[in-house]
Amino acid sequence: MADSSSIPEPPQDSSDDDVLELNKDLERIIEAIENISVQLTWGGYDMVALRTSPELGTSMRNMNEAFHRCRAIICGDHEKEPARG
Repeated sequence: MADSSSIPEPPQDSSDDDVLELNKDLERIIEAIENISVQLTWGGYDMVALRTSPELGTSMRNMNEAFHRCRAIICGDHEKEPARG
């Protein structure tokens, strides 16, 4: 009398590998699309914000430069540190 609780697994073949590879490819594509969506959203936000308040662009550039200087000092990326003017 065979034990009904132990069901033999089907043999693995290349189609399973193909499905796994396809899933990985689809995940990479979805992640890329999500990143593009985020960039587009931020681009739209920046466009509206800059048109509403032009001095915001200058403030954002100054803050971005300060961030890069701080990051260069903290992370030790002195070669990436922008020249001070």
